[in-house]
Amino acid sequence: MRIVIGEDEALLRAGLQHILEAAGLSVVGTASDAEDLVRICLELAPDLVVTDIRMPPTHTDEGLRAALEIRRRLPQVGIVVLSQHLQRQYALELLADQTAGTGYLLKQRIADVKTFVEDLRRVGSGGIVLDPEVVALMVARARVESPELDRLTPRQRDVLALLAQGRSNTAIARQLGISLRAVVQHTSHIYDALDLSESDDGHRRVLAALRFLSQD
Repeated sequence: MRIVIGEDEALLRAGLQHILEAAGLSVVGTASDAEDLVRICLELAPDLVVTDIRMPPTHTDEGLRAALEIRRRLPQVGIVVLSQHLQRQYALELLADQTAGTGYLLKQRIADVKTFVEDLRRVGSGGIVLDPEVVALMVARARVESPELDRLTPRQRDVLALLAQGRSNTAIARQLGISLRAVVQHTSHIYDALDLSESDDGHRRVLAALRFLSQD
């Protein structure tokens, strides 16, 4: 998988490159500002872009704007944005249109190298990965605004949160310490309670969960 990194801090940029290359991934380019990131991606057409949200000159959301521009011009490229701080709106904006091959992670996730690399591979393969803290915020807000969530047991809300993060049934079962059959049963009940369409397509079921959780 060919990757371009967008990060203005030189040490973190070099650290990310080292982590990814040590995991067998190919970093074909790096950029320290949003304009350069777009230019390099248009030139190299990578499989995946990993970028900080805050980049020069204002260090607000230039990285996100660059990612959305890259997606508009190269829709086949996977996008993972990294954020120092939790921003629900950034996640919603990133997921607003084309969502296959999308990730939104807090920078602290890089410390768990194995999981971080697995998440990048999932996005590079067209999957969706959302930071657990982003999903937790969505679930908390949805519980206030959507009485349907009260129909779910605490365990089913746990399953819904992992579902929205992009986890497979097998991964959910492993993390919660329950059987695969139990996950399937919980998932079916979630679809019924929230009036969501069940699907064998993993991306579709993640999107269904996210649409529900992101309702304003």
